[in-house]
Amino acid sequence: MRIDIITVSPELIKSPFEHSMLKRAIDKGLVEVHFHNLRDYGIGSYKKLDDTQFGGGAGMVLMIEPIDKCISKLQSERNYDDIIYMTPDAKTLNQSVANTLSLKENIIILTGHYKGVDQRVRDKFITREISIGDYVLTGGELAAVVLCDAVIRLIPGVLGDEQSALTDSFQDDLLSPPVYTRPAEYDGMKVPDILLSGNFPKIDKWREEKAYQHTKNIRPDLLDE
Repeated sequence: MRIDIITVSPELIKSPFEHSMLKRAIDKGLVEVHFHNLRDYGIGSYKKLDDTQFGGGAGMVLMIEPIDKCISKLQSERNYDDIIYMTPDAKTLNQSVANTLSLKENIIILTGHYKGVDQRVRDKFITREISIGDYVLTGGELAAVVLCDAVIRLIPGVLGDEQSALTDSFQDDLLSPPVYTRPAEYDGMKVPDILLSGNFPKIDKWREEKAYQHTKNIRPDLLDE
């Protein structure tokens, strides 16, 4: 998989890709992540990127021309399965979306900034818009990192145990059940006997029941869906 991230602040988001699982995925050649500084495509000697809104109103808007130049250059080099715009006024990222994107070959992620981008960018280029929650960040860079992390960990070979991703919260529309590790007893608190029984069919059933109850208590909306 190749991911191209278009951003006003590339230095802000490079660090997460230089550590832990994301770095291992890159080092293994399972994913390529490329950062494109939108300022390189800015207008005039000052590399202008934004301007005031037509019709008035607070906040600056990223202009279409620099974004057009950047995306068009990338599209001239390869085909892209999706061009994603990170913005709070979109459908919220969920596990199903992450699963779908993990199967793509090439994607572009455009990070919003200021008041957003000229609507014509969204009309002309964007194939999918994603929000990471009902709140507003300074820019879409951190949201892009969240999306990349959620997607890259699903690529076969990234996790040491691929079954781990299949038992994550939301994979089956349920939250995960409680988990335990050694010691079996600590400060008077014991691990449930069923998990020490070795009876794996019963353990699976216990986990399913606990996952359902946890979801019912914390996120009943998932059961409604």
